[in-house]
Amino acid sequence: MNFLSLFVLIPALMMMGLFVSKNRKQIQFVMATGAILLVIMSAAVTYMYLTERAAGNLATMLFTADTVWYAPFNIHYSVGIDGISVAMLLLSSIIVFTGVFASWKIDPLPKEFFLWYSLLSIGVYGFFISVDLFTMFMYYEIALIPMYLLIGVWGSGKKEYGAMKLTLMLMGGSALLLVGILGIYYQSGATSMNILEICKTNIPIQAQYYLFPLTFMGFGVLGAMFPFHTWSPDGHASAPTAVSMLHAGVLMKLGGYGCFRVAIYLMPQAAHELSWIFLILTGISVVYGAFSAIVQTDLKYINAYSSVSHCGLVLFAILMLNQTAMTGAVMQMLSHGLMTALFFALIGMIYGRTHTRLITEMGGLMKIIPFFGVSYVIAGLASLGLPSLSGFVAEMTIFVGSFQETDTFHRVLTIVACTSIVITAVYILRVVGKILYGAVQDKHHEHLDPATWYERLSVVTLIVAIFAVGSAPFWISSMISDSVMPVITQLAK
Repeated sequence: MNFLSLFVLIPALMMMGLFVSKNRKQIQFVMATGAILLVIMSAAVTYMYLTERAAGNLATMLFTADTVWYAPFNIHYSVGIDGISVAMLLLSSIIVFTGVFASWKIDPLPKEFFLWYSLLSIGVYGFFISVDLFTMFMYYEIALIPMYLLIGVWGSGKKEYGAMKLTLMLMGGSALLLVGILGIYYQSGATSMNILEICKTNIPIQAQYYLFPLTFMGFGVLGAMFPFHTWSPDGHASAPTAVSMLHAGVLMKLGGYGCFRVAIYLMPQAAHELSWIFLILTGISVVYGAFSAIVQTDLKYINAYSSVSHCGLVLFAILMLNQTAMTGAVMQMLSHGLMTALFFALIGMIYGRTHTRLITEMGGLMKIIPFFGVSYVIAGLASLGLPSLSGFVAEMTIFVGSFQETDTFHRVLTIVACTSIVITAVYILRVVGKILYGAVQDKHHEHLDPATWYERLSVVTLIVAIFAVGSAPFWISSMISDSVMPVITQLAK
């Protein structure tokens, strides 16, 4: 068995451990042990990848393995990683780990909650290590299915509506994606669905013209691309804390990753011809999401619309089709994953004490619960792009790469997208000023419980990761940049 499959096996073993767990302590032990093992695995894989890279081994994919799964349809279980996959595995492990401790006291039905949470983790990890289109699609579906129950059972507010809307829209995107993937396979003439084999074929340009929109929109729905973004605010607002963290922090990144790995890489001619259409749509996502966040009064809706803007920036950068912008897109996936997970963790912890998410009903929290207050400020500064935090590195790389395109169309769209930085600063500073400073709005908020040890562990881990990416980004960015090169080579053909 290829060692990359441990990323799928460990969550599966966690599920088996949960089945035999008889009380909360056993459940917590199983989840904590599994989450720690996944962090160790991702760190080990990162070290091995960097070692291979230092030795000059810059193959398209490393640590590949291929096993025939279903011969009649040439379906293989194929895995492998490059620098982009490594970054996503690191992100996933951090979010899964912090999500476990953010839900340490989840009620009701903790065993069932963590069973679905672990299944969701299997889908995420399997997707990032897959290099076979069918296997990738299978894991994509595994990652989507648990969301309905996790939101519908353990969510809040209009949870049934949010869960159903999210599921239906993402399944609609999956339908487009399935047609696109099957079309790519049959039009390529490849003997398997392995991406590394298909990229060596020439898909007819006429076929690319309809397959590229299908796959890009299919993945773009999960990336909250306009006008398919409407599931995101309602889904995030209804989801429990750990699910919001994993969904916004990792699951939405499957959209950007898929657009890059499948649509752009396998259909480069159509990407050149049709990218302008999706650049306009993603540019709208960037600005529309930021403006929508300004007018919200619910903390979760503010962060959900902020995610629409930041994930739109990922797709926007990918469509610039140059190495710098694409490197920035992956950096943005990593940065946004960390900071939005931190936001949702803090919002859930604050809500657990104040029993409200409305900014009009909060105030003066910095004096009452200073740990959460300082942490929220750090998350906000990362979101608006303060130097030394992850958001600055990612956004600067995106905009520098976008300005490398010298034609008027790309330059104008880049300038429009840059306005999101100012808009983001407005709603972040507004929220910080409203909820953390000033007079206390509710007398019941004058004495709130301080952060517990497991809440501090979750929050501090995310803050350290945000500082690490922002302060020492070069080893990550160079690793990602090397892995972008095969796509650039394809685009140059």
